Amino acid sequence: MSAGGDNLFAAAGLETVPAGPLADRLRPKSLDEIIGQDHLLKGEGPLARMVQAKKLASLILWGPPGTGKTSIARLLADATGLVFAPLSAVFSGVADLRKVFDEARKRRATGQTTLLFVDEIHRFNRAQQDGFLPYVEDGTVVLVGATTENPSFALNSALLSRASVVVLHRLDDAALEALLQRAEAIENRALPLDQDARAALRAMADGDGRYLLNMAEQIYTLPAGTVPLDPERLAETLQKRAPLYDKTQDEHYNLISALHKSMRGSDVDAALYWMARMLVGGEDPLYICRRIVRFAAEDVGMADPNALLQALAAKEMYDFLGSPEGELGLVQAVIYLATAPKSNAAYKAESRAKRAAREHGSLMPPMHILNAPTKMMKELGFSSGYAYDHDAEGGFSGQNYFPEGMERQAFYRPVERGFEREILKRLDYWQKLRAKRQADDK
Repeated sequence: MSAGGDNLFAAAGLETVPAGPLADRLRPKSLDEIIGQDHLLKGEGPLARMVQAKKLASLILWGPPGTGKTSIARLLADATGLVFAPLSAVFSGVADLRKVFDEARKRRATGQTTLLFVDEIHRFNRAQQDGFLPYVEDGTVVLVGATTENPSFALNSALLSRASVVVLHRLDDAALEALLQRAEAIENRALPLDQDARAALRAMADGDGRYLLNMAEQIYTLPAGTVPLDPERLAETLQKRAPLYDKTQDEHYNLISALHKSMRGSDVDAALYWMARMLVGGEDPLYICRRIVRFAAEDVGMADPNALLQALAAKEMYDFLGSPEGELGLVQAVIYLATAPKSNAAYKAESRAKRAAREHGSLMPPMHILNAPTKMMKELGFSSGYAYDHDAEGGFSGQNYFPEGMERQAFYRPVERGFEREILKRLDYWQKLRAKRQADDK
């Protein structure tokens, strides 16, 4: 290029022409350069041990987007002397698979082993997944699949039994900062961001290194000499994506579990955070309502009988007002439930009673508590000896209401918390009366 051309590039702040996207130029050259996955690649990590032994087993790399799954697979092939053969389940069909397997078989005949990397392997259907099995079993390929979905649900059990699942972590704040520093080193200039905007940029990446570098590349297109951006100007410069959330996949179940367990643990602030994550991600508020109502009965129960009323009121409020006004009812219900005394005694009582019902079969109720609407039934002894509790001393007869031949059982066992303290006192009182009257009857 002429000197004049060089000057034009320099004047535009483009002294060098990038060889490709920033994320591609920063692709790790060795496993040591992988960021954020030390639990797999350092020390006694499972991948570190395989590399040290130069013996790679078939693997399923499970983790969020932008955590290095493709880079790890490629570098594992380099480190163990395997031929790297990449394939995308999104763009490949049966013909592509046949071609890959044929090439791998030819390599094997010359003493070479193929690492077949299948990106988004969960997108292959069950039959296609089964097609890998003979080639994995006979050693034609070492299969390394990458997936963002839970392998337990997305992959065949037969395939899972032949591969080890390793879990990649989303990149934490320190790992994302290290990536930004690498970007600045290769660009030979700092990002025009103040400290708050830099932290906001890392938060916007949501653990996705590739997305972070793509945003950094957008910022580098700003004119040279740009005044460092604050968080507000950064948000104007970049189009922020919604937090990672798929209403039909793992994150849906992960976050509702986090909400439920945070309420159970009486951590009101964590519970509010997880509910907000779901709402911001587009979850149906009525789904959250259903889980809140269930929680009120399962985890608060009779420790605070008003909990169920609060949960149902939140559902009614949302039905009446819709979003966003009605979502405040969910907030109030979550606060009430998270701060309420907890008891799962009712939940356990249900399980115990159902187990007893299955074990004891079709036992009849005792004759004295059966109605006798006909003369014949009275003659047969139906309702004979029934004690009307309202006529008994203290409004309690102490009669047996369990089937004959079945010992009395305590299904409901209240705890010493909240309103159940009072219930426990009542049950203890009635049990003493019952024992006394049974003794008097003997």
